[in-house]
Amino acid sequence: MHKNWLINIQLIAIFGVVIFLYSFTSKRNEQRKISKPDIEFVNSNSPFVTHEMVNKLLIENFGGSSSIKKEDLDLKHIEQTINKHSMIDNSEVYVSVDGKLKTIVKQKTPIARVFNNYSSFYIDYKGDRMPLSSNFSARVPLVYGDVDKALDKNFVALLKKIYSDDFLKKNIIGMTINDDGSITMKNRNYSYDIIFGRTIHMERKFDNYKAFFQKAVQDTLINSYSKINLKFTKQVVCTKE
Repeated sequence: MHKNWLINIQLIAIFGVVIFLYSFTSKRNEQRKISKPDIEFVNSNSPFVTHEMVNKLLIENFGGSSSIKKEDLDLKHIEQTINKHSMIDNSEVYVSVDGKLKTIVKQKTPIARVFNNYSSFYIDYKGDRMPLSSNFSARVPLVYGDVDKALDKNFVALLKKIYSDDFLKKNIIGMTINDDGSITMKNRNYSYDIIFGRTIHMERKFDNYKAFFQKAVQDTLINSYSKINLKFTKQVVCTKE
């Protein structure tokens, strides 16, 4: 019985030491100064936002100081502030074990650039307006015509289809939204107009265009066409110059 009592005392003592050490290290961890932020970009091949720009946003959240105690950090607020930037889609901010402030930034993905008489802007993958950047210009299709129709969900779906398809992304460089809502496209290497029509039967139309393009290039006839009409889903109608 006496032996069991001693064992219990030892266990309580060990447990107390563990709690003390945990509290001590936690307190020291909270008091630790955060070192210079470590910023990582998920899609760094399109540098619309620079490390300096993100670092400035972080410093502004620290009240103008480059270092701050870990216990004073509001990581959620910092993320929300970064996400408000017009070029940033999402961010994740956390503190590593060694006290470094890690910031992972995902920039917005432009899928087209719209031109009108007064301004120019990108359409991002979510279908929202995205301003131009002084740091980088994206190689995306140029869109002319009705700006309001350019933000229509069906037109954005068309842009997404082009962006996600290697062949279309390489070949379709521009399009005009006509007054009746129909679309005319331009190919990168050839001067003909692609009469696409409205944003219906997109899969069928693009499949027809790919089949036409492959055959026309092989037959060396592609330079003789002025218009490629895809509006009739069962056939491609070509007009020669």
